[in-house]
Amino acid sequence: ADDYLPKPFEMEELLARLRAILRRSSGQAAPVLKSGPLLLDTRQMRISLRGAPVALSPLEYRLLAFLMHHAGRVVAPTELAEHLYSSGNERDPNTIEV
Repeated sequence: ADDYLPKPFEMEELLARLRAILRRSSGQAAPVLKSGPLLLDTRQMRISLRGAPVALSPLEYRLLAFLMHHAGRVVAPTELAEHLYSSGNERDPNTIEV
């Protein structure tokens, strides 16, 4: 899974995400996400900046991948927290801000 849609949601958003998932599953989406000089290879889970490899922790990788998958839109702190942390994990309410 590479996406999460919190409730309540708009039907248009659900349909757009389903279309994107279908495109990716049929091989139409590129496995490499690009943002300026930053590349994220989703198949090999590798990141490079101007060709140099970047080492990230698993949490940092999930955060970067989530934000790159949602480029161009504002991600609510609650959506980000729900994607990054399991529901059973206790965390400080300002974890995302920190």
